[in-house]
Amino acid sequence: MKQIDRLRSLGLFDARVPRYTSYPTAPIFSPDVGAAHQAEALAALDPDEPVSVYLHIPFCERLCWFCACRTQGTKTLSPVESYIGTLEQELALLKETLPAGMRMGRMHWGGGTPTILPPHLIHRLARAVRAVIPPTEDHEFSVEIDPTMVDFQKIEALAQEGMNRASIGIQDFDPKVQEAIGRIQPFDVTKACVDDLRAAGIHSLNADLVYGLPHQDIARLDDTVSKVLDLGPDRVALFGSAHVPWVSKRQQLIDAAALPKEVARYELAEHAAARFRDAGFRAIGIDHFARPADGLAVAAETGRLRRNFQGYTDDTCPTLIGLGASSISRLPSGYVQNAAATPAYVQRIEAGQLAGARGHVMSGEDLLCARAIEMMMCDFRLDLAALREVHGAAADRLKPEMALIAEQFGDLVEVTSDTVEIHPEGRALTRIIASHFDAYVPEGARYSQAS
Repeated sequence: MKQIDRLRSLGLFDARVPRYTSYPTAPIFSPDVGAAHQAEALAALDPDEPVSVYLHIPFCERLCWFCACRTQGTKTLSPVESYIGTLEQELALLKETLPAGMRMGRMHWGGGTPTILPPHLIHRLARAVRAVIPPTEDHEFSVEIDPTMVDFQKIEALAQEGMNRASIGIQDFDPKVQEAIGRIQPFDVTKACVDDLRAAGIHSLNADLVYGLPHQDIARLDDTVSKVLDLGPDRVALFGSAHVPWVSKRQQLIDAAALPKEVARYELAEHAAARFRDAGFRAIGIDHFARPADGLAVAAETGRLRRNFQGYTDDTCPTLIGLGASSISRLPSGYVQNAAATPAYVQRIEAGQLAGARGHVMSGEDLLCARAIEMMMCDFRLDLAALREVHGAAADRLKPEMALIAEQFGDLVEVTSDTVEIHPEGRALTRIIASHFDAYVPEGARYSQAS
């Protein structure tokens, strides 16, 4: 209880801070940085450096109530097929813009529900991407899989197109929790999906879980973790539910009174994390777990762990090209986000221009703060000496914030003249500590809770 009281006094159960999957965060993006900057930055890419590609499929047959992603419901394939045509047009514009010889080191399909695509659209889309940016020999192609929206024919099509990692959406297996979030997904359906993936030769599996959902308690989550361990994934993402009904109207369908209170939410996360560690997983950052031989664990061991819009990654490509409605590109000069609403995205592409609608050009100060925050989120350790190698004496601008961290967090951190390290008992506060290096406080921005 003393630890809980300490964390409470430091703001863990009250603070609302970014998840820092980017810096600066999306609320500070400006419409002054759009398609023109996007085209200029893409044209200036170095063809000798492979890029990552993120492709957003915004459609779902069912809209899960807990989700805050940019998605829309559909009961027919007509809008999906039309959207694939727009993506092909975007790819044609991209081909005109990129320098010759670009290669793709990583590709990820997210959503929404990428597995809403039938096999013929899977083949069509994958081949359209490869025609513009061919993959490297060691490329990774990962896809978010909804077990209730996939069959062996879809999995086989994805495997034929090079998918070698699958990310399986689970959230929670308890029927009462599933009913409360509008996502019915029996364990046997998920197990059949995993069996089909392995039969198709896809052996690298990630499982996505969520804590802090309505009606979750230790017993229910413990049972879910046991079932997940039975599936044998290589990685697990254990995300805290972001209840932000002012952002996602569908979350108003969730009974807020059924959500775990702050301390219960924290205890859920701690219990699940302990189960995964006891099962031989290595804890990665604040909310991921990986088998010791998995690339994510190796990246964490060797200082190559990175943070992007999907969470933690071992992807070292410096550029991420986002395709589709609402996708965000991370470019050497900064960020550009495509028009978020699907009709606005389609309108821009059909007008013969790239879909960038807002973004941010990175200053030297931004790059310094971005890397400092990434160090804290990935390694729980800030290293000024390493920052000086890239940013020179400007890295010392962080020292006042380092002093404040030492003063505020006491023995939960160790601060020297050149380092900040978060001790294990203080790592629940990582997002709050990282926020000390955030130079932007967007007016009116409302983030999810830190716990």
